Amino acid sequence: MKANVHFREVLNNGTGYYGLLALLGAIVLIGLGAAYFMEHNGHFVTGMNNEIVWGMPHVFAVFLIVAASGALNVASIGSVFGKSQYKPLAPLSGLLAIALLAGGLAVLVLDLGHPDRLIVAMTYYNFKSIFAWNVMLYTGFMAVVVVYLWMMMERKMNKYTKPAGFFAFIWRLALTTGTGSIFGFIVAREAYDAAIMAPMFVIMSFSFGLAAYILVLMASFKWTERELGDKILYRLKNLLGIFVGAVLYFVLAYHLTNLYAAEHHSVERFILLDGGIYTKLFWIGQILIGGLIPLAMLYHPTLGKSRAVIGWACALVILGGMAQMYVIIIGGQAFPLVLFPGMEVSSSFADGIVASYTPKLPEYLLGIGGVAIALLLVTIAVKVLRFLPESLADAIVDPHTASDAKGTAKKAA
Repeated sequence: MKANVHFREVLNNGTGYYGLLALLGAIVLIGLGAAYFMEHNGHFVTGMNNEIVWGMPHVFAVFLIVAASGALNVASIGSVFGKSQYKPLAPLSGLLAIALLAGGLAVLVLDLGHPDRLIVAMTYYNFKSIFAWNVMLYTGFMAVVVVYLWMMMERKMNKYTKPAGFFAFIWRLALTTGTGSIFGFIVAREAYDAAIMAPMFVIMSFSFGLAAYILVLMASFKWTERELGDKILYRLKNLLGIFVGAVLYFVLAYHLTNLYAAEHHSVERFILLDGGIYTKLFWIGQILIGGLIPLAMLYHPTLGKSRAVIGWACALVILGGMAQMYVIIIGGQAFPLVLFPGMEVSSSFADGIVASYTPKLPEYLLGIGGVAIALLLVTIAVKVLRFLPESLADAIVDPHTASDAKGTAKKAA
């Protein structure tokens, strides 16, 4: 199978390619302009306030970081678990993982207000802080995936692909565990304080990252006029369905656990019933649009074989993932803090009042700019280096199945 798969960079020099570069570049510049506007005028021009300190840019940033870890899952299946059908997909998987992480970190750094403060985080480490751990996990992830790609794409280093892939697999689990633990370790927030946050973020990464990967794979093969066989695409979409179902399971386990504890009844009522926009985003955005509808689309006996439907299902998973991040990050902050559990406290400083937050245009532009950075990196990389196979036709990806089909046809004749 290895001998049949050839990789080739994008050779198209037409207006379509450079038009895409120009569009993505313009969106990146708009995002940078929004970051400058917020930094120059202060964060009062955003919807953020003393209660909601992580706004819409953080929703984009955390989503991209989580999706970056999941995008590498395709490469791990081929290298670590020995599934040969997935090996031709591995280079693009590693590239997308790096690009998504770069986009997410760009948004995160530009939302600091003073990006130069990152120097402090990089030079002074408080190992009791999960944020300090994540600085090392994020930068280390990029380095590990670069080495992993080198092992895959350099023939002389191919023998080290499996150990490099295994190390990258462990690192990405640690990265997503660390991201989920940011919320799980914040005990002061009732919506965050849960050990299940870490494994839930891991399975969320599988779902979001694979949805993004399938969309990039389908678009890149269609725009470069390469053949993408049904077998590999159906494998990926079925795997995505499993991950979407697993995310719904973890969400159910999280809320049932909270409902069992009387101390969390108020925050559960807020998210599930009385939370206004957060309740609507949970049930309509997260559960319906991001979970149940994509599951029905992916596993429908007829619709599930349509490439357009598969693409829309992936898009809905991504939209549902954004809604889920919004509910977790913004909704968790909006619910009032319980400063003295079991005690009645009153003051003039918004005690017991749900915090208000409405994202402003610069926040959206910065977040979308991060997505554009990721896509721009992928677009340039596939032009310069051989990340894309020339073909993923069924006969190339799974030659044994193709030969069996020919044998069956001959017998029938």
